[in-house]
Amino acid sequence: MNALLTPTDAVDVDTRWQQLAADLPEDRILFSDVVPGGCHWSWTLPRGTTLRLVAQAAGANLSMVLYNARQPLERYNMPDSLKAQHTAHYGRGHVLMSDMGCAMASITADSLGWHDPLGLLLDAPRMHEKYGQHPYQQYRNGMYRAGRDGLLIEIGKYGLRRRDLVAPVNFFSKVSVDEEGRFHFQPNHAPAGAMVEVRLDMDVIVAVSAAPHPLDPRPDYAPAPVGIVAWRSGPAAADDVCRQFRPEGARALHNTDLHYLA
Repeated sequence: MNALLTPTDAVDVDTRWQQLAADLPEDRILFSDVVPGGCHWSWTLPRGTTLRLVAQAAGANLSMVLYNARQPLERYNMPDSLKAQHTAHYGRGHVLMSDMGCAMASITADSLGWHDPLGLLLDAPRMHEKYGQHPYQQYRNGMYRAGRDGLLIEIGKYGLRRRDLVAPVNFFSKVSVDEEGRFHFQPNHAPAGAMVEVRLDMDVIVAVSAAPHPLDPRPDYAPAPVGIVAWRSGPAAADDVCRQFRPEGARALHNTDLHYLA
């Protein structure tokens, strides 16, 4: 009798994890991929999966939204996450909370220390005004894609609609706010090789877009690709950094744990 195949035995498996996450145990790797600049993708992934995100070139941006795979009415909530943790940006230790007070995901590793939760998404009108028109019919794979449109396409695969699109986390981007409430985008924040790991604390629908940040001042449409490695990390342990970082994060993780007692 043949032994059961593991994910890394598949003939068509993407082996880029060997460059993106050579330090991780091979038997824990689920999959790896690279999202081309401007493109979008989505997955349904179980609790205890960690996503390693790696900028493949300077100036990357990866917009991410999260929905409870068991009940998609529960989704990532930016205002609650920020005010509960007394922050205006994300880094290692922060928890991405749902609108029901549960931890959906946690940032367990980070080489940058600042990821933007405030800048929202590039939409088609702003994209066309800033970069011009590059329609699919003429440019095919060279078309310009807006982050908002990309995420709407992805969440639509799960029966979610325009009204369900929430404010994303813009990984690899830095936006600060001055005393007058004005947003300031920090160019050159993320070098090639910048990395962040996001552990999924519940079963989630994850949708991402690698389109440019809406406040990126660069005049040319040149979004960077982002590598993704999914691996089995297990759920947050008792001494997990995100449980220790802030009591509000620990409470959100506890609220999620209660749904997985059986």
